[in-house]
Amino acid sequence: MGKKHILKGRNQGASAQAKAMTLPARTAPPSFAQRCNSTYSENAAMENGAEALDGDSFYRALLEANMATEVGLIALDVLGLYSGRFKDTLLFNDGDNPIMRRVFDIYLSFLEVGQSENLLRHLFASLRAFINKFPVALFQGSSFLCGKLCFELLRCCNSKLSTVRNEACALLYLLMRSNFEFTGRKALTRVHLQLIVSVSRLLGEVIGLNTARFQESLSIINNYASGDKAMQRSVFPNEVRDLTKKIRTVLMATTQMREHENDPEMLVDLQHSLANSYSATPALRKTWLESMAAYHVKNGHFTEAAQCYIHVAALEAEYLRHKGVFPEGCIAFRNTSANVVEDESNLKDDTGMHDFQYTEDTLVERLEQCADMLHKAERYEIMSEIYKLVIPIYERKRNYEALSLCYKTLHTAYTKIIEVNKTGKRLLGTYYRVVFFGQDYFGEDSEKEYIYKEPKVTSLSEISERLHQMFCEKFGKDSVKMIKDSVQVNPSDLDPKYAYIQVTHVVPYFTEMELMERQTEFERHNNISEFMFETPFTLDGTKARGSVEEQCKRRTILTTEYRFPYIKKRIMVKGRRTKDLHPIEVAIDEMQTRVAELEDVVHGSPHDLKKLQLILQGSISVQVNAGPLAYAKTFLDESKSGAYSEEDVAELKETFRKFLHVCQQALDLNGKLILPDQCEYHLALKRNFVELTNQLSDIMKEKVSYL
Repeated sequence: MGKKHILKGRNQGASAQAKAMTLPARTAPPSFAQRCNSTYSENAAMENGAEALDGDSFYRALLEANMATEVGLIALDVLGLYSGRFKDTLLFNDGDNPIMRRVFDIYLSFLEVGQSENLLRHLFASLRAFINKFPVALFQGSSFLCGKLCFELLRCCNSKLSTVRNEACALLYLLMRSNFEFTGRKALTRVHLQLIVSVSRLLGEVIGLNTARFQESLSIINNYASGDKAMQRSVFPNEVRDLTKKIRTVLMATTQMREHENDPEMLVDLQHSLANSYSATPALRKTWLESMAAYHVKNGHFTEAAQCYIHVAALEAEYLRHKGVFPEGCIAFRNTSANVVEDESNLKDDTGMHDFQYTEDTLVERLEQCADMLHKAERYEIMSEIYKLVIPIYERKRNYEALSLCYKTLHTAYTKIIEVNKTGKRLLGTYYRVVFFGQDYFGEDSEKEYIYKEPKVTSLSEISERLHQMFCEKFGKDSVKMIKDSVQVNPSDLDPKYAYIQVTHVVPYFTEMELMERQTEFERHNNISEFMFETPFTLDGTKARGSVEEQCKRRTILTTEYRFPYIKKRIMVKGRRTKDLHPIEVAIDEMQTRVAELEDVVHGSPHDLKKLQLILQGSISVQVNAGPLAYAKTFLDESKSGAYSEEDVAELKETFRKFLHVCQQALDLNGKLILPDQCEYHLALKRNFVELTNQLSDIMKEKVSYL
């Protein structure tokens, strides 16, 4: 019996083993062409009936949500395990390899596709671990990974869910802090640059960007930086504040641009603000500078367009300096514009910036573009400074054909300089002070002063009419009023129901030393930042104008933020100073101005006979109540001069001596230039001059005749 049972057991085991080794029955392969019904699908609802759907909808939705979350958590676990086990493989070539990119893309896919809040919390935790585990891949290798992460985190900072925004802000702050620590607590250059680039993309790609939520997220990041005790003694909090400030500037500028499409000065100001926010990012700053240049060319403002191209060239030169190709960088442009070094020396160096392919050849092309635009702007003198940078490069490359064209262009430019200096027909601009009043209308621009550079000889009435019409279209015809004098305005005296605009003609201001150095018209319209206007008043303060002995004037000198010409037509005033001239000082100033006008017309080439006779006739007139003789009788007569300081009286006398001397030169020149039919007119001028010198001799008690 025992043997039978043993044999039976063996036979059963053999049978089972043989059965296990056979293949399963063939079945049809599964089809993935049609998606399987989920527990929350319409087909399931039809199978179970409408009542079941109504009763169990919440349960089925919860079941599917939990399943999706569980799948996501499993994927995150696998990614975490893989990243830990194959860390060296992922860090090959500083993380710039296909495997790292695929792993990182899977992480970011969770942010790109909507997920549950529970899964997102775990995702942000996984990304924090990734940042701590792979700082080399993010901050030393290619900027690709850091850039993609910055973009997705900024999208999350605009999420409708506060929990997602808070998690994104915390992770973004960790990214900044890790970058700062990675550089040895020096800077967060990589994250700074990539965030600015990402903001630009975000504005272009995300529809319905809610700036209120975004601003709140930026404030949260700032609060993290302010409250991080471990970073208080470093530059990190300031770096974070600077970065968030630039991001805010970009957001505000892009929103306002749509509101000011018909205001050319404001539109360019906003573009300038946006370009400055990208001062550390060559590609984006270049884009906005080129956009400004195109806008200026469209409106015929070639000088400003040329300045935009000069700034772009300086930006490329500074980039090449960081690469060791162009040693001087933007400093090489200091003679072309005093603004260049200040604006273009803020470039941050990031070894992962492979997107910016600037070379010496692209720099030369840009410089040639600058020269062409300067020629159109009639700023021929600056062209020589541009070619001082181009010619050495061509010489080193032995490009003699290009050198020949350079010198040919320079020959044309110098010929033009000689021509315009002789004819005086080159008009480089007119300047006006513009002030806006009305908080309800102008907002932040209310009570701010600007200097506007207008083309050629734009009159006061022309710019006033242009501004009046432009703002009438914006605010309403009955809401805009023009202030027609140059007096200081007290905003509290104005009616808040109206928008007020004050326009005043100003002229470039120079000291005596500067005037000696700036002898040509071009030099007096290039690299200028101080402007002057004068407001007349009387000693008793009751009226603007009075007799010679009571006439005073207030000279106001304004200093702008940048020097003209610049990449925009208007520049804000950053400072002002005033000086009140008393009656004798007014006389000295008026006589010195008249002497300067006569010297210009006498020594100018070619001579302008009409202008010479006009100034000469007004200068040697012997009318009692006007002109130089009136000043002499009021301030140099012995019976009256005692009321004034000896220094002022002596200076006025010396000015009169110079005045008579230059009048004599002007008379001699007039005698050489006149036609025979003007001889009688010339003799009349000489008689007036003789009478003037005789009267001045009696008043000054000295012989002052030059005949």
